[in-house]
Amino acid sequence: MTDKTELNATHRELGARMVDFGGWDMPIAYGSQIEEHHAVRKDAGMFDVSHMTVVDLTGEHARGFLKKLVANNVDKLAKPGKALYTCMLDENGGVIDDLIVYFLREDFFRLVVNAATRAKDLAWIEKQAAAFGVTVRERPEFGMIAVQGPNAREKLIGLLPSEVQEKARKLGKFAAIEVEGPNGMPLFLARTGYTGEDGFEVVVPNTRVVELWNLLKDAGVAPAGLGARDTLRLEAGMNLYGQDMDETVSPWEAALAWTISLDDGRDFIGRAALEKHKADGVKRVMVGLVMDDKGVLRHGQKVLTANGEGEILSGGFAPTLGKSIAFARIPAGEPGEVRVDIRGREVPVRVVKFPFVRDGQPMPGIVD
Repeated sequence: MTDKTELNATHRELGARMVDFGGWDMPIAYGSQIEEHHAVRKDAGMFDVSHMTVVDLTGEHARGFLKKLVANNVDKLAKPGKALYTCMLDENGGVIDDLIVYFLREDFFRLVVNAATRAKDLAWIEKQAAAFGVTVRERPEFGMIAVQGPNAREKLIGLLPSEVQEKARKLGKFAAIEVEGPNGMPLFLARTGYTGEDGFEVVVPNTRVVELWNLLKDAGVAPAGLGARDTLRLEAGMNLYGQDMDETVSPWEAALAWTISLDDGRDFIGRAALEKHKADGVKRVMVGLVMDDKGVLRHGQKVLTANGEGEILSGGFAPTLGKSIAFARIPAGEPGEVRVDIRGREVPVRVVKFPFVRDGQPMPGIVD
């Protein structure tokens, strides 16, 4: 039996095509996935992401606990409201999950973790928290709407009471504030997202989430499904847990070295394994691929390089580019001429740096 968010009936009333996503009954698209993708790139779109899990950590040693729990260093979070993207690793340096940490008070941090990893994340966090006397509280009473696109912020800010609009407008990237929303609803407003566009991720009580959704829709924010969310995040060069990384992959192999903080002497979980992995030499790397021929790159296709075989991780048609793109994990070293095996046909592809799209525009060298 699948779980349902408070917006489930709303999605159905809008004619959404629903699918099972990690045990949740979620909208894949309301009509045209391509149109929803372009709505986010060119104007404003919104996603129901209430299936993601909000976890609050409280206690005197909450910061010390997080310095042990995650690979990035929460000491970078000096100002209340600031957020940090990081990986949570096991003792072998494998990625249990990627998540965002929000610093609210010295004894209060908030995590937002992936839907499909909820149970294992909570079990791991609670196990590690016991030694620090930190209270771990899941917050299922909250829903979450991601409002994304070049006009997303202004469309949402226009719904806020006039006295808080400027405060929301001044909110920096990767930061959050708690404000009073329309009709007095409490909002946790975070300037984060998963599409490569500006916008907010809004945590709102489940009792008010349908009301907020409808207000945003009336303000011209287009409902968008998880199909568009996937093509947007792939273009933006963002990993998908379970497809691009999992416990068998270290951050070195998932293009997430930038999220590891080794220069501070912290003894975080997985550090020793990561250092050994790096010293021994990382054997696999994650790269971007662009295919100029017709066809679509798909998860699981074999990648052929001068150093041996690799595999497509996330792949698909990129609506902004009009081409197929992918992430692939391939043997380290100069790959030579790279091809992808598509049903027995070896199709040439280009190895590129990602993101593929930034601020709605193709990055240099992606389309050429």
